[in-house]
Amino acid sequence: MAVRVSQRSMFTSFVNNMNTSLADLMDSNIQASSQKRINKPSDDSIGTARVMNYRDSIAGISQYKKNIDTAKSWLNLADQTLTQVNTLLTRMKGLAEQAATGTLDANNREQISFELRQQYEQLINLANTQYEGRHIFAGHKTDEPAFVQGLNLTSNDTVFSNGSFSITGSASKTMLVQFTSNATIGGAGAVPLRYSLDAGRTWQNGSIPAGDNRLSINGVQVTFQNGTAVQAVDTTNVHETLSNGSMNGTWLYIRPTAVYQGDDNDLPPSIMHYGSAPVTASATGVFSQDITVRIDNSNASMTGPIEYSYSLDNGNTWVTGNTASDTTTSNSASLIIPGGFLVLSGSNASLNGAQNQQFIVKPHRGDVKFEIAQRETITVNSIGKDVFGGVYTSPGDTTASPAFDGSGKNLFETVGRLIGYMESNNQSGIQRALKDLDTASSHIMTQAASVGGRENRLEVAGNVLTTIELDEKARMSNIEDIDVAELMTKLAQQQLVYNSVLKSSAQIMQMNLSNFI
Repeated sequence: MAVRVSQRSMFTSFVNNMNTSLADLMDSNIQASSQKRINKPSDDSIGTARVMNYRDSIAGISQYKKNIDTAKSWLNLADQTLTQVNTLLTRMKGLAEQAATGTLDANNREQISFELRQQYEQLINLANTQYEGRHIFAGHKTDEPAFVQGLNLTSNDTVFSNGSFSITGSASKTMLVQFTSNATIGGAGAVPLRYSLDAGRTWQNGSIPAGDNRLSINGVQVTFQNGTAVQAVDTTNVHETLSNGSMNGTWLYIRPTAVYQGDDNDLPPSIMHYGSAPVTASATGVFSQDITVRIDNSNASMTGPIEYSYSLDNGNTWVTGNTASDTTTSNSASLIIPGGFLVLSGSNASLNGAQNQQFIVKPHRGDVKFEIAQRETITVNSIGKDVFGGVYTSPGDTTASPAFDGSGKNLFETVGRLIGYMESNNQSGIQRALKDLDTASSHIMTQAASVGGRENRLEVAGNVLTTIELDEKARMSNIEDIDVAELMTKLAQQQLVYNSVLKSSAQIMQMNLSNFI
């Protein structure tokens, strides 16, 4: 039986056919424009998810490569700086070799000292090198100079060891001090002395008052430990030693140094105690982050058991159920924590009532680290005192002391001693400082090698990331990109289909009113 087809149904069918073929043609046109097979999630939902993962990975690699570029700049600047430092040291050694000979007199050594002073200031400037406004040798304290000029004291008398004095003030030249009588600083009697500001050409008399331990000269104040015994100098002898090789009294050289203001990576870490229990705490081990430790039981004692918890996120979450057994001694207990031990010291009853008291282990962290790959970091800065030396007041200490115990590795102390001996016309002292300059130069080159090693690591890491990035992009392209040759063929076919639909529709549907008159 024949079925009548209405004009309305014919028209709807023709329009649907045209829209379908046109939509296919437009989809292919969009793919041709973007060169992508996937332009919206509905094109391929699984492929879209994979593409998004690849894009996240590539974005991460891009950030790692930016970090590597920045790290390279930090380390390259440090490398150049240390090379310039070693060049200055070479010049200083040349000057010291001249001054160490007996052919030069006090005037010649004074003339050399002028250049040494300028080079010393340049050393401090180099140690305060900045990258984009951040000091690269100051640890985490990049917003302030790593070093400032200061004063320190050198003596032929071993009673003046590191930490047995402190100095405030400033001086443009070395001050030479000699004690003229056997005496005890801070004792019942005054301590007579003489001092020179011009390499011993002229002398002025002075003293440390009875019961006082402070020496003040031209705005510089030296504070000594009470009870320090000094010896009289034979003022007719211009040398630190007598003819029999013994010490010629107590000599002091108040000369330049550099004071380190940055932070460090030194051990042991600092401990903060929150609570009133009469117990002290220390930590041993290597810690990468702050660790908070909490006493949990009310009947804790040094002989155990001590129930405790620790937190790695400032107390937000806790690792509970830890116990220190009774294997400890009666006056100390060791609590195992990530990276080492928290050691509590005190009497057996000192932990009574210590429940809920907390101890925070705070390691010194002066390193600035950049992430160069997933779970992989590199240190881009250097701790100034570990490179150049100088004097430094550690957290918790009240007095400054020289890095490396003032040995030849301490560049600023070595050069400071050289300037002190040069400005006071001390030939034997210059000879001793000359030997230390070789040690300081070797240490600087070791530090430069460390920087170079990190630069090489960054080069390798950058090459690895480039390889991974290319591989990720190739994998993403296989999923996302269109095959251009296949697309052109498809476009031609869809264009032919669309034109055919238009032509056949026009022939079948004569939508003209004259046909119905």
